[in-house]
Amino acid sequence: QVQLVESGGGWVQPGNSLRLSCAASGSVAYVTAMGWYRQAPGKQRELVATFRGGNNVEYGDSVKGRFTISRDRARTSVFLQMNSLNVNDTAVYYCSAATVTRSRIWGPGTQVTVSS
Repeated sequence: QVQLVESGGGWVQPGNSLRLSCAASGSVAYVTAMGWYRQAPGKQRELVATFRGGNNVEYGDSVKGRFTISRDRARTSVFLQMNSLNVNDTAVYYCSAATVTRSRIWGPGTQVTVSS
């Protein structure tokens, strides 16, 4: 079993920044890649940023140039630096991990609210 826990969400005014963290625990040897997704009210969950094979990274179109994903050397934690936030970034942000069994694990999510 792999468990994911996110932290760092909150309220921020437009134009400001937030940094999200996600830590994996348990059977972390089974984790192949980690990333971030988000879901806004009334919308489908969408990709924010994720590591793919090796050091490849994929970003959602709406966050390119503003968000940066990173990870620790052990590859058991991922971080999301979010800059130039706008109201459209308001959502629940979920950490996700792909495993060697091709299953996907989700964290409970952390709320990010951008408003003035």
